[in-house]
Amino acid sequence: MRLLTSLHSADDRPGAVVALDGALSRHELLARAGGVAARLRGLPIVAVDAVPSLSTIVTVTGALLAGVPIVPIPPDAGVLEREHILRDSGATVLPDLPPPAGDVPAEPSANAAALVLYTSGTTGAPKGVVISRAAIAADLDALAGAWQWTADDTLVHGLPLYHVHGLVLGVLGPLRIGSRLIHTGRPTPRAYAESRGSMYFGVPTVWSRIAADPSAARALAPARLLVSGSAPLPVPVFDDLATLTGQSPVERYGMTETLITVSARSDGERRPGHVGLPLPGIGTRLVDETGAPLPNDGRTIGHLQVQGPTLLDGYLRDGGVRPPDLADGWYPTGDVATIGPDGWHRIVGRASTDLIKSGGYRVGAGEVEDALLLHPAVREAAVVGVPHPDLGEQITAFVVAEPVGAAELIDFVAARLAAHKRPRVVHLVGSLPRNAMGKVQKSLLTTE
Repeated sequence: MRLLTSLHSADDRPGAVVALDGALSRHELLARAGGVAARLRGLPIVAVDAVPSLSTIVTVTGALLAGVPIVPIPPDAGVLEREHILRDSGATVLPDLPPPAGDVPAEPSANAAALVLYTSGTTGAPKGVVISRAAIAADLDALAGAWQWTADDTLVHGLPLYHVHGLVLGVLGPLRIGSRLIHTGRPTPRAYAESRGSMYFGVPTVWSRIAADPSAARALAPARLLVSGSAPLPVPVFDDLATLTGQSPVERYGMTETLITVSARSDGERRPGHVGLPLPGIGTRLVDETGAPLPNDGRTIGHLQVQGPTLLDGYLRDGGVRPPDLADGWYPTGDVATIGPDGWHRIVGRASTDLIKSGGYRVGAGEVEDALLLHPAVREAAVVGVPHPDLGEQITAFVVAEPVGAAELIDFVAARLAAHKRPRVVHLVGSLPRNAMGKVQKSLLTTE
């Protein structure tokens, strides 16, 4: 199966792939990747230190051409994380050597494993998620339709090359669809503003920083698509981007195990606080704790399950692949959400941290966070449920803000949401702990 179809096209414009360490045409990339593929023959699985560079893109491309599953290792991984990934996967780290030009081998079947992506490890040791070539192709083709993504586009981003957003969408997408790719190394407002693209990818932290730099935001006005993912985009940031760039960002939803499953459309509505509609071929549903279906009424919060061709093959276990635990073919995402009568999805957050059961009510942390962010003094907010002897869980907020009183913020939320959704306690902090993709690590928040 030819996964990276644009590499074989007759179009060989210079600078098809640009990074901080150089640029390659498609045929130059294909030749170098062919050399890597030749070196990989006979290896069952390989790993690459996924620094944001052409060398990483060449190595990943070569492994995909050779049909050898590849494990991208975060360049900032600690010793223990790196050792776990290599031991768990059994992968050989490919040396960073200049590859010779080589013949392009015949690519394997669609069902062959392409990538092993390790989860962030928030609920235990990182797990190796096995993603097939067919799943990647199905997802990229669906996104190409939803976003009207074509070979005429230039994609700009500076996201890490070891996650779905930066690697699968941000690198393999252009190599399949044929669009030009500019990787900025780091996703800074200046780097984005100085790169002329028609599409930009970012996580909420990136977009928040761009929105706070009006000149950088206005420089993106000629682009046709600003895509946000990996975490919910705060509504105030959504609104600021719309004002500064003249267009609302497109939000989408996915995870390592499912790739991208829900998205707003480039030619359709873009709603703040919502991630859109299921992609073609994707099914979604809400269930309660017993697995019983819940209504799509836009209000009821339930556990989100998905099904479709983009799901993982399974997890690496003891030298093999353990299939995921499915509920009648549905994958339990671990996220909670609402679905409206028109099919629009709003992601509340992780069931383990963002669904708060307080005083008999089910409260989504994201709704409270959005309300806090409407206060002009608040820059960042994270809301969690803290064990409470009477309420079960007490709604507790951690806020990065200009000088403001906790009581003022509690009253501010109470005036905008139902009284039972107000935080009972607000902690003013200097910063929120985040991972490389900008997601707040709520397990690290502490009241001490």
